[in-house]
Amino acid sequence: MTVTLADVAARAQVSPATVSRVLNGNYPVAASTRERVLKAVDELDYVLNGPASALAAATSDLVGILVNDIADPFFGIMASAIQSEIGGPGGRAGGERLAVVCNTGGSPDRELTYLTLLQRQRAAAVVLTGGAVEDAPHAAAVSEKLRKLADAGTRVVLCGRPPAPGARTIALAFDNRGGARQLTEHLIGLGHRRLGYIAGPEERTTTRHRLEGHREALAAAGIEDDPHRTVYGRYDRSSGHEATLELLRRDPSLTAVVAANDSVALGACAALRESGLRIPQDVSVAGFDDLPFSVDTVPALTTVRLPLAEAGARAGRIAMGREEPPSGGVTTVPGELMVRGSTGAPRVSAGAPRGA
Repeated sequence: MTVTLADVAARAQVSPATVSRVLNGNYPVAASTRERVLKAVDELDYVLNGPASALAAATSDLVGILVNDIADPFFGIMASAIQSEIGGPGGRAGGERLAVVCNTGGSPDRELTYLTLLQRQRAAAVVLTGGAVEDAPHAAAVSEKLRKLADAGTRVVLCGRPPAPGARTIALAFDNRGGARQLTEHLIGLGHRRLGYIAGPEERTTTRHRLEGHREALAAAGIEDDPHRTVYGRYDRSSGHEATLELLRRDPSLTAVVAANDSVALGACAALRESGLRIPQDVSVAGFDDLPFSVDTVPALTTVRLPLAEAGARAGRIAMGREEPPSGGVTTVPGELMVRGSTGAPRVSAGAPRGA
């Protein structure tokens, strides 16, 4: 049942005119009253109609792009590519669309808040990038928000993110599991048997899928998956540095470190050098994503290339209705193994003390 402005007024115990003033921001309202009205809006999931009730079902010229961290090249590349495809026929302001990048900082609550704000603005499209949070109540809340956006005419595209159950969305999901399996198989093929793994945040789908691919490769080679050789952390350089020092403390005989992404791998390389170890002569290092700096590291980083710009551009075209969505609404985008100088055959036998 559609929630009306009168319903919000009744819940907040104010007049409909007061609700209108709060939502339109065109008249001063007491802070306590404003808080009551906004709380009622959230509780009832009320969506403000645009100008003129006859246009209530229409979408606006706004396109929302949700990212975890715009300073992270992984998200910056996708957001830039998505925005490059925003525009053209369809918008009322000279055919242009207004792209708004919403930086969640990895916060589940902020993600829901942005989706609610975009719903109220009747966004023409919403693109969510990166992995999802694996928390059942949050996942259900996100799916419900996305379903309501789609029902209101907003085109919802997930880029680098698995499908949202129950929501009518289009998903371009990266093959994180397959790419990670390839990467670890490469290291095993070089002769490595003592591999440390630096994972991302435990609650992220990307973290789980990449770790599963790593473990699948270990199992296929008959290598024990020692939990002491896995450390969780953030997707940044400092986390890679800290985690590598911890891995070396736990097992000084490691011959390879597999990092959750390239930024983490940078931190791993710094920690190894600080510990007096050479790359790859003493310890091989591998990353994931193939961010622009990966080829310029010394030695250049072995990694899995994800087509971030290409996937982002495609998501933007689909969001604008200029490209047909994949059959069934879901497609898996594969990665490509990029073998470079940071990996090589182990120079010490597994289990032997360093320098033996």
